Amino acid sequence: MKQNSEKLILAACSGNKQALEQLLIVSQKDIRRFARKTCTTSEDIEDVVQIALWQIHRKIGTLKTIKAYTSWLFRIIERECYRLFRSRLSKNTETESNLENITTHDSDLNLRIDLINAIMTLPPIYRQILIIRDIEEYTAPEAAKKLGITIEAVKSRLHRARSMIKEKLTSQIFLDE
Repeated sequence: MKQNSEKLILAACSGNKQALEQLLIVSQKDIRRFARKTCTTSEDIEDVVQIALWQIHRKIGTLKTIKAYTSWLFRIIERECYRLFRSRLSKNTETESNLENITTHDSDLNLRIDLINAIMTLPPIYRQILIIRDIEEYTAPEAAKKLGITIEAVKSRLHRARSMIKEKLTSQIFLDE
């Protein structure tokens, strides 16, 4: 992040309306780019850009650190893309029979159980970082501070934890077949 952007974010967090307006303009390109990678349709992209800009406008004052701005912004975009995808999916599945919905619910429940079991089998240092980052949604710097480790260690442990979960779930799928 450029120093000018950091100053803009800091001023916007402090309540400077002009800085906030400028930040919204500057951020729009990054929001659109990330939304294109994350959302499934062009309509969703447009909706997410508007929602993200609105969230920045409403909640910029709640930002804890300037360094968290980018990850906070991308989390908003991811969440909204996923929400729009789920809502479209639920509209499509409403036409399915009750039996198919029950089967889908059962498989979701089984996946959740498998995921919880996989998380519980992780060594404590990996389970801890996975929970802090992916469930409690701490930023990498916040997690590093909470655990007393470097940001690089947070990223490394999180990558390893996710890989271990993926391996566990993939092997479980092959065992079930």
